[in-house]
Amino acid sequence: MRSKPLRKLKGFLFCNFIKILAMEEHFKSSEKVRDFVIGMSDGLTVPFALAAGLSGAVNSTDIVITAGLAEIAAGSIAMGLGGYLAGRTEIEHYESEERREYDEIIHKHEIEIAETKEIFAQYGINEELQEKIAREMAKKPKEWVDFMMRFELGLERPDKNRAHTSAVIIAASYILGGLIPLSAYFFTPTAQEGLIYSSVITLICLVIFGLVKSKLTGQPLLKGAVRVTLIGAAAAAAAFAIAKMIA
Repeated sequence: MRSKPLRKLKGFLFCNFIKILAMEEHFKSSEKVRDFVIGMSDGLTVPFALAAGLSGAVNSTDIVITAGLAEIAAGSIAMGLGGYLAGRTEIEHYESEERREYDEIIHKHEIEIAETKEIFAQYGINEELQEKIAREMAKKPKEWVDFMMRFELGLERPDKNRAHTSAVIIAASYILGGLIPLSAYFFTPTAQEGLIYSSVITLICLVIFGLVKSKLTGQPLLKGAVRVTLIGAAAAAAAFAIAKMIA
């Protein structure tokens, strides 16, 4: 017969094994960083391409500035709304799956026990210990559901303020990014001259943004910077060429 200290020690080891699984983290960009990257990348690219296209068709900087500001306003609203809806969808999806999981641990109790044991089996826990751990976890429905949400479904509980925060960050970073290529047109007499300065400023910012983005997301620095810069340059060149052909 096993002694009480030995059973306590085993229980302690089991609990800490669960904690280690739950606390294991790998490098990944935060949600706020991801939102900033989304807003800034589109903010730098879309208004830049629009301004370049208009510069190929008109000579007035006033027209470029007016159209650019209108696009930034509309784009930031659209991007922010998209971020809000995405955040709400993430929250609603988690809550829906959580309700379903609570229902299953009540009405499909033994099936959930078996699924819990399968998770531990993946970590090399023998069948006897699988059974004991699963039965112990079943005594605490909330902790059990949280465990199943993460390890069975691969879902993390989203922040309840996620939708609003995402909308604000994406919209603000889009405005910031959009004002960069447009700023040159405020200080030049012609749209063509503004395009030259705008291209230089924007390409430098695209390189810097690509480096920062790659650093934050753990990608190769040079590859990320080149890719972001080429996308922005290609979009602007295409818009300018189309405007020239139409004008």
